[in-house]
Amino acid sequence: MLKVIKIGGNVVDNPAKLEKFLTDFAALEGPKILVHGGGKIATTVSKALGIETRMIDGRRVTDEETLRVVTMVYAGLVNKTIVTGLQRRGCNAIGLSGADGQFIVSEKRTSVPVDFGYVGDPIPEKFGIGTARTLIDAGYTIVAAPITLSAAGELLNTNADTVAQTIAVGMATAYEVELVYCFEKRGVLMNVEDDASVISEITPVRFGELKKQGIVADGMLPKLENAFRAIDRGVKAVSICSAETLSEPGYGGTTLKN
Repeated sequence: MLKVIKIGGNVVDNPAKLEKFLTDFAALEGPKILVHGGGKIATTVSKALGIETRMIDGRRVTDEETLRVVTMVYAGLVNKTIVTGLQRRGCNAIGLSGADGQFIVSEKRTSVPVDFGYVGDPIPEKFGIGTARTLIDAGYTIVAAPITLSAAGELLNTNADTVAQTIAVGMATAYEVELVYCFEKRGVLMNVEDDASVISEITPVRFGELKKQGIVADGMLPKLENAFRAIDRGVKAVSICSAETLSEPGYGGTTLKN
């Protein structure tokens, strides 16, 4: 089974966590793709360059100057740091942005109701399956940065969770695929204050029950809706776990299945 694994900024920002994660990721058997975010590094670099960081509802506004920064950081510094770390562990990795081989083609988001600037939403039908298959079948591990390509040839800043889902759904047309989201919690929790209250498996019926009970709410709700959307589009299973438990059975987290 091909694994598409996404790590969040909390891992990228912490060198010790990143080192452990890369060790665990490199040890996973079979073909795999790693999708990463950028963490707070882009904000730090923007500040050093005297470029103001603007956020709306927790989302970065990507103007022309910010686009240059996030491209340098996400597709450059962060991507190559991860690739280098995997090479040290004997995992033959190759870094890609969405522009490389037209891997991820996006549509620039409209300015209504909010103008986020150079931000893209992936177009699933234009996923670069040929590029991905060529590299995976040749034994490479793809490390994907969340910078995508518009149909007009512009670079666009893109949500890494959405990039991971797009890759997983696209690869499911040729492989049996599992999508894994690694974030700060151990999984979906019965009690958000108790990290030990992980729900090991959620089906669509169970998901409906958890929503009615208010156990799944706020930011976890769209994450699970996106996860089940991926399953509906051919992904075999989606897991939500902590980056620190990737080596545990079932990733020590929550698995979503039909």
